[in-house]
Amino acid sequence: MCPPALIPYKPKNPKTRLSAILSQEEREQFALAMLSDVKEAVKDAMCSPVLVCSELFDSEDVQVTITDTDLNGTLNGILPESVAETLIIMADLPLANTESIRRVLSTKMDMAIVPGRGGGTNVIFVKEPKRFHVDYYGASFMKHMKIAEDAGLSCEVIDSFRLHTDIDEEEDLVELLIHGSGKSRTYLEELGFSLAAENGRVGVVRKR
Repeated sequence: MCPPALIPYKPKNPKTRLSAILSQEEREQFALAMLSDVKEAVKDAMCSPVLVCSELFDSEDVQVTITDTDLNGTLNGILPESVAETLIIMADLPLANTESIRRVLSTKMDMAIVPGRGGGTNVIFVKEPKRFHVDYYGASFMKHMKIAEDAGLSCEVIDSFRLHTDIDEEEDLVELLIHGSGKSRTYLEELGFSLAAENGRVGVVRKR
């Protein structure tokens, strides 16, 4: 059985912290490329993508649209109705690959979490979703660990570079250009981005 992979995705005006180097149209295309990379990885890991979108979005995938609630409300409406193992993975993890996702799915515990930077949560896999609920925003990793504890769910924290690296800031593009191999990296290169070393540090430059 292929577990669903719930992928929160914002089609319009995403990644505003990249506004200094990418226009809104470029950010939307970049977010779409990252989503494509994540979908390919979860499909290769034998999961079924389900997009959780902030508005209607033209896609052949199953789609749940957030309407009168936020991401937490939407996901917490889905989880109690889920009868099988469920994966939740963010759409801005373009370094995700089959092996890293399968590592999460292979946990021997009731659930697994991959933390993001700054206390966030990038991936959650839960075998009994009816017993769990999400609380994103802020220090969500600690909140999710407490939710698991309160529910009596054993939880494995997985250290994964590929699933830890979300793309939010300009400096994050360095990791994508070094380690990426999918549509996201290709799109950046088509826009003229490349690596550049200055004062002993590696950054990105864009040729116009």
